[in-house]
Amino acid sequence: MILTALRIAVTILLWLAIAVGLAVTIVPHFLDRVYYRGDVSDHFDGARFFNPDGDDTTAPPTGGSRGGFFWRYVTGNDGRPAWPTTVPVAAGKPAASVAGDAMVATWIGHATTLIQTRGVNILTDPVWSERAGPLGFGPKRVAAPGVALADLPRIHVVLISHNHYDHLDLATLKALWQRDRPLIVTALGNDAILRSVGIEAQALDWGQSVAVGDPAAAVRVHVTRNHHWGSRWFADRNRALWSSFVVALPGGNVFFAGDTGMGDGNWPVEAAALGPIRLALIPIGAFRFVPGQMVSGSHIGPIDAVEVFRRLGAARAFPIHWGTFRLSYEAYDTPPKLLAAAMRCTGQSGFAPVAIGVPQVVAPYAAPAAAPPLTREALVACLDTPAVRALQ
Repeated sequence: MILTALRIAVTILLWLAIAVGLAVTIVPHFLDRVYYRGDVSDHFDGARFFNPDGDDTTAPPTGGSRGGFFWRYVTGNDGRPAWPTTVPVAAGKPAASVAGDAMVATWIGHATTLIQTRGVNILTDPVWSERAGPLGFGPKRVAAPGVALADLPRIHVVLISHNHYDHLDLATLKALWQRDRPLIVTALGNDAILRSVGIEAQALDWGQSVAVGDPAAAVRVHVTRNHHWGSRWFADRNRALWSSFVVALPGGNVFFAGDTGMGDGNWPVEAAALGPIRLALIPIGAFRFVPGQMVSGSHIGPIDAVEVFRRLGAARAFPIHWGTFRLSYEAYDTPPKLLAAAMRCTGQSGFAPVAIGVPQVVAPYAAPAAAPPLTREALVACLDTPAVRALQ
């Protein structure tokens, strides 16, 4: 009886939180935030950013109403398969640094990866919080960080792809800023959010870049295009830009896709034009919001991720953005299983899951074996098997 009453109370509170958030879209002047002012461009209309290759990120991924989508999500009333409440993680303790052209990369969970090379420690979208959301709400992590925050070596560079709570975690960033004062690179407008809590960042537009440390080290961060959107308060939608990144390095570049849908699919080609990619960090999760869905406008799933991998010409890739926070419908292990099947269909190699918290030695760049392009229709047909159809 008490448990039932508690569930009802929690449901009412969640519904009220959703109602308040939706109300903000009706009266945006109360909570709207202007993060950036600048000239109009092919992806900024003077007030908000947009995807120049077409915007398919506005409507809910289920195709229904936004209120109904949030209600079904927070109540779990969408037929979703069960997820584990926790998964085992063997947390590691990285070396202080990695010298020369050697490279070690450690997936810490979700979109957070530590890359160590040439004496520089780079961290992508660092999130150590238990929940990905405001005011203690939001999805709870099922996988602990693969490295304890206290065990991180000194961080020199932080890349922040956009302002969603599962990518821009102010609590984590404040801790890193106070300890290490890293160079924080992000896209236009996100620096205003960071500055509001005393964190300095360098905000760049797509196509701009910044050198890291000593120019002799020849390390440069390029902010590159992807296909997504941004918001932290409902009414501030697309007030700040989203991006991917290329870290240019003498021994081969690192590509971090951030959070992205496929869009026109040209952005990985643009990133590859900056030089050979030794390691790519490509998302594969949060793509399914109804049974059988293979992609959403905001997130690529495995069948698009393998094409991104091919277009990048990357020697190796880690799948990220899965198995840490439950953001969508698919089962916990559907993304890596579907990725493995898609890689078999395309005849590629070098793009496979890695364990959270386990350092991975990344070999020097070597051009991958040429893989002929496979149309999306042909790939979907190849994946039409009992095993894939059984994946929830």
